[in-house]
Amino acid sequence: MGLVLEIARILLPVVIVGGIAIFVVMRMKYKYKKGTLGKKESKGAQNFLESLIPLGMMIGCAVAVLLSMFFPIPLLSTIGLGSGIGLLFGYFAYEIYSKKGEV
Repeated sequence: MGLVLEIARILLPVVIVGGIAIFVVMRMKYKYKKGTLGKKESKGAQNFLESLIPLGMMIGCAVAVLLSMFFPIPLLSTIGLGSGIGLLFGYFAYEIYSKKGEV
């Protein structure tokens, strides 16, 4: 029984992050095929829009490392989960910012 729990503890972050990554990639592929990817008029706003997803991943990874310092969670699991959750939040930020008008 202990072996099964250990294997589940190892594979659960991989399954969660893999599901998030597949969701984001499929949604972006769908938006690309429909031609509804976010477009901004200024070059700076477009660059910021395109960098929201990687920024979300970096911020998620940094938050996960900070949390692993204060809680007894393995660092490798938190880095993977933090990056995956940051990917999801970065995608949501991309969606929200792409719908807003030019500021």
